[in-house]
Amino acid sequence: MLAGRDAERAAVAALLDGARGGTGGALVVRGVAGAGKSTLLADAAAAAAGVRVLRTSGVESESPLAFAALQRLLWPLRSLLPGLPAPQRAALGAALGVAAGEGDRFLVFLGTLSLLADAAEDCPVLVVVDDAHWLDDASAAALLFVARRLGAERVALLFAARDGDARRLDAADLPAVVLGALTGADADAVLSARAGVVADPAVRDRLVTATGGNPLALGELAGVLTGDQLAGRAPLPDPLPLTGGVERAFLDRYRRLAEPAQRLLLVAAADDTGRTTVVRDAAGLLDAGDDALDAVERSGLLRVDGDAVHLDHPLVRSAVYRAATSARRRAAHRALADVLAGDPDRRAWHLAAAADRPDATVVTALDEVAERAAARGGHEAASAAWARAAELTTAGADRGRRLHLAASSAWLGAHPSRAAALAAAAAAEVTEPLPRARLLLLQAQVEWNTHSLNDGYDLVLQAARLAAGVDEATARPLAMLAAALSAFGARSPDPLDPATLVGEPDAGAPPAARVAWALLQGFAAVGRRDWATAARSFRRGFDLTDADPLAADHVLHPNLGLAAWLVDDDPRSLRLHDEQLTAARRAGALPMVEHALTRGFHAQLATGAWTQAAGAAAEALPLTASTGATGLTALPLAQLALVAALRGDDAADRHLAEVGRIREEHPVGITDSLVTDLAHWARALRSAGQPASAVHHLERLQNPVLRRLATLDLFDAAARAGREDVVRSWLAEVEQFAGATGTASAVAVTEHGRALLADGPAADEHFRAALEAHAASPRTPDRARTQLAYGEHLRRARRRVDAREHLRAALTAFEDLGAAPLAERAAQELRASGETARRRDVSTATDLTAQERQVAGLVRQGLSNRDVAARLFVSPRTVDFHLRNVFAKLGVTSRAELTALPLDRPPAARPAVPGDRPGGSPGVTPAARS
Repeated sequence: MLAGRDAERAAVAALLDGARGGTGGALVVRGVAGAGKSTLLADAAAAAAGVRVLRTSGVESESPLAFAALQRLLWPLRSLLPGLPAPQRAALGAALGVAAGEGDRFLVFLGTLSLLADAAEDCPVLVVVDDAHWLDDASAAALLFVARRLGAERVALLFAARDGDARRLDAADLPAVVLGALTGADADAVLSARAGVVADPAVRDRLVTATGGNPLALGELAGVLTGDQLAGRAPLPDPLPLTGGVERAFLDRYRRLAEPAQRLLLVAAADDTGRTTVVRDAAGLLDAGDDALDAVERSGLLRVDGDAVHLDHPLVRSAVYRAATSARRRAAHRALADVLAGDPDRRAWHLAAAADRPDATVVTALDEVAERAAARGGHEAASAAWARAAELTTAGADRGRRLHLAASSAWLGAHPSRAAALAAAAAAEVTEPLPRARLLLLQAQVEWNTHSLNDGYDLVLQAARLAAGVDEATARPLAMLAAALSAFGARSPDPLDPATLVGEPDAGAPPAARVAWALLQGFAAVGRRDWATAARSFRRGFDLTDADPLAADHVLHPNLGLAAWLVDDDPRSLRLHDEQLTAARRAGALPMVEHALTRGFHAQLATGAWTQAAGAAAEALPLTASTGATGLTALPLAQLALVAALRGDDAADRHLAEVGRIREEHPVGITDSLVTDLAHWARALRSAGQPASAVHHLERLQNPVLRRLATLDLFDAAARAGREDVVRSWLAEVEQFAGATGTASAVAVTEHGRALLADGPAADEHFRAALEAHAASPRTPDRARTQLAYGEHLRRARRRVDAREHLRAALTAFEDLGAAPLAERAAQELRASGETARRRDVSTATDLTAQERQVAGLVRQGLSNRDVAARLFVSPRTVDFHLRNVFAKLGVTSRAELTALPLDRPPAARPAVPGDRPGGSPGVTPAARS
């Protein structure tokens, strides 16, 4: 029965009401074993009138089986699979075992969301997930992915997860209710329902104290105590029967069974199919027949419902299994393996559980399990299978290979700590140069993404050196990767230059080899700050790929984008990252989508596409959260903080506080230097009223690209703080880059800096040279900064008429950017010149949220709602919701009208009326690796 849970029932009812009304959501019910989680879920399902209920649960012995719980959940919806987009249909079909082939895990996740959303078109859907802490990792990841993306879908997800268990459901960001202790009348209700008598208040309170108010424990006590004891007419036993915990009652009932019945119940506890025929057939091999089944049913520990076997409570499984000797457990697993010949995955795991020494047959079966799981995107299950196979393999190369495979799968499944531990174990077994180089690369990836960039770099250097002595084709990309890390500040005690490890490929070598060589030379030059060599080398790589951008190459293409970013080639950086993003969206490759969004951000910021940059960061934030590495959310949050700070939006402070918390609590890895620099830049902008403080923050920037992007902010703050020495120092740095590369944006910034240090006609000359260089650069924010600085210079020189032209242009640009602080400053200067600025009429397109703008942009490309949903990792119903908002805000009624509208203007500031207070643009509120 359900007693004392009114608040929790109300929370569940609100969740269901939301789904009925078209607002999906999720709720996690937490509590210790026996708190009544399953009862609350059953009550919710029973109360879900007019709602389709889908159920699944975690099973402890099933946890190594990829997507096992998800398959049970979605099996009733398999007829809807043909309606999914082809990539989702293929991936989800493979994961559910209804189609051959392989499945990308994130396409499986998105297919799950789409399938549930499609099912909810007919009527609302309630997904009930019991014992969620025991879900197999792949199913848990899929369901949490869905839970974090429910919006306009008529879908409610209700999880029950146990607190205090070795395994846990990682859903701290989802709404939750916690089932606490029962007391008073609620405890009375549980006791009387089980015993049929009313407990004496003093007895009841003693039982509540002894059980912690646990409903299951109270019910078990009511079943073993006499009526007189409960009524207070006879003394309670001392100690109480549950002194050893809630499981003690189950064990007492188990031990009262005859030996054959105990063997049958142990088989049921070890089984993960829940099928009566499987349990009966396996128990029969252990001489436990129908009489044993009858005895177990009469004990109340097990219930048979057709071909389904249900244990009375999940604690029955753990109590019975742990109480058995190891020999009896192995015998039960061998019996189950013998009757599961038609289910190779389950058979292999039972064989593995029955094995206590190396066994080649079992290892082969586990290898096959791992390969099937990996092909379906079940990387956690693949890792578990290869790790167990390694345990059953004698020491040597084969054991090391399996441990390496297990570590790789753990990494792909977003379990870096497990990946690191498995890779370390493999290192003791792997001695051949190329396999060891590949293992070192994996260890490096884990290290630079989750802990230390420098340690990761050192491991890549070791890998490249090992491979160079055996196979240059393998060594070249490793050396390129090491050089790329050095370009981002990685350093090693080993003075080895990665560019010296391999030779230049000949002219007839494949393009990929020549591109890798060009990138290697360029990245190595960036590490030395030899910008001339870097620019020449990168241009060779660009020349080789401009006709064929290698968008399908997931190593070279992203690094080409980074190369363009490093030398301020904004148009190419935008194009390459857009190509990467488009390819990643089409393939449903969520990690690459996140990479393209966060790396393309900087070129968007530089060229004035601030709204698009904020939208990219806002989209990347929940995607990074979905990968399971919380530390990687720091980068999009820092990017959001910077855009907000540029616009004078108080949301910057909230984002910065969250970035600080994440960096304290989670490893950020390779992106930490970028995160730190972005945060310093944002803090400098927030302290613009205190120039000395702004200079302090800006001087701490380390990344050369971000230093160049922030140079005009530094020049301005340093000039106002009277720090001419800082201006000269940064100017020398930009002059060196401009002279080596000839990049127009750097030339313009150089001339701007020279103008600040000059007087009279010389300053005019440098400002005009800066504006001339800006005309050849797409960096409109920098041009506006120079126009503002030149206008201020002219006004101070009492050349007010000349100043107005530049101040007007600056004001217009800042309004278009939504740069409220700078727009206000330009407006004040314009008023001081004797001209009153007028408030501009701003398009309602600027009111679109980041996701509405993304939806509108993809619809304008001619994509259907379903295709847009696939690109944005949401459901079609969510796309429809946002599109309706777009139509309403823009006053259009058709896709054709939407396509005809210009939507590339960002939010405008409104500071131009005298006396009017400047207002920032609306804050970007995020919905929630690298």
